[in-house]
Amino acid sequence: MEINLKGDIPIFQQVAEMIESGILEGSMQEGERVPSTNEFAKYYQINPATAAKGINQLVDQEILFKKRGVGMFVAEGAKEIILTKRKMAFYTNYIVPLKKEASKLGITEEEMVALIGRRGEE
Repeated sequence: MEINLKGDIPIFQQVAEMIESGILEGSMQEGERVPSTNEFAKYYQINPATAAKGINQLVDQEILFKKRGVGMFVAEGAKEIILTKRKMAFYTNYIVPLKKEASKLGITEEEMVALIGRRGEE
């Protein structure tokens, strides 16, 4: 993932999402060191404080942990924390609006399941 300086998502949040995606995809394992704020800042040409804000957000969520003088590391259970968080966001951002629109259109839950299950008919 590249950092989009002109995007709608704040840069610190993009840093956090990039690390989360690395953990979900398996390129960052539990106990593994993640790049430092200065490494992120240098590579993406962003302010170190911005990178730190994204990383600290993950520390607050117990996805990363600090080893003083050594760096930041992926916490045990980080992948499950991220999956739970992203599933809830998926539900809130996609399922709730889908159900509201289906209700307006008089689509039953069974019809919705059938529509979702359709393949190759787009």
